Amino acid sequence: MENQIPVQNGNTPDGYSLAAVNGGRNGDGSALIFLGTGCSSAVPNIRCLIQPSDPPCPVCSQSLSIPPDRNPNYRCNTSLLIDYCSVEGIHNYIIIDVGKTFREQVLRWFTFHKIPRIDSIILTHEHADAILGLDDIRAVQPHSPTNNIDPTAIYLTQYAMDSVAQKFPYLVQKKLREGQEVRRVAQLDWKIIEEHYDKPFVASGLKFFPLPVMHGEDYLCLGYLFGEKCKVAYISDVSRFPSNTEYVISKNGAGQLDILILDCLYKTGSFNVHLCLPQTLEALKRICPKRALLIGMTHEFDHHKDNEFLREWSEREGINVQLACDGLRVPIDL
Repeated sequence: MENQIPVQNGNTPDGYSLAAVNGGRNGDGSALIFLGTGCSSAVPNIRCLIQPSDPPCPVCSQSLSIPPDRNPNYRCNTSLLIDYCSVEGIHNYIIIDVGKTFREQVLRWFTFHKIPRIDSIILTHEHADAILGLDDIRAVQPHSPTNNIDPTAIYLTQYAMDSVAQKFPYLVQKKLREGQEVRRVAQLDWKIIEEHYDKPFVASGLKFFPLPVMHGEDYLCLGYLFGEKCKVAYISDVSRFPSNTEYVISKNGAGQLDILILDCLYKTGSFNVHLCLPQTLEALKRICPKRALLIGMTHEFDHHKDNEFLREWSEREGINVQLACDGLRVPIDL
């Protein structure tokens, strides 16, 4: 199968090297960079470390012996960085979701992949694992004690905007109240995605189509479809696809995806607000993308062992699917 992560290369204690996986750090064209591929509580699971089982959790215990950059089972909150290279050769950097682990992701993967800034932000929804890094956006913006900088565009629904305004009022308010001191905070230009989600928007030169999905039957979340030369869909939090959304991303509907990045919380069973591996694989058979990369995993997943299972499944079903990992860079022609 193409572009699959090697099980062994002999360069590190666990046979894993991101440099080998990514083919180096630099590239002239567009790329997808996975800043995080884990669930909301991230991996390792803290309880596995402070209340270890006997025997200890094999996935979480690796975090105590293998550095995160060599450990594909170390997973931050789900987040994707799109390094979009225009036809003029200009790079723009678009990030989907900035969750609780955003600062750690910047320190680890912006430096590794030499990402100099963020040009636009897109939010899927307003849960903690998607927005609690908003305060740290100021760290990647130019320094200004008076906040006199160009704001970063951020795209979100009105529902998410209302929630963000409650959680981060200082990031939303435009005018100081009488006697209020100027404080350095992230400068954000809030852009509301139209309510019916049937119109695309353009972020830093790249067109995005909202993909409404159910994140539990009481909550609507957005995925996104983007790319003209290669079609990519990013769906991080989903329990069920509305029929119109599934049609848009299906081979037997509006056309086959080149890459589907899809939610996969637990390895067995089912869950009310996320897809788990059995439902994820059933969805892949219906949607039939050329390639699928799974995200949102808990500590139940062991990267190497479960990718071996997925390789066998891929050969049998004819769909290239694997678990993504933090730091993975996928070159793509957008």
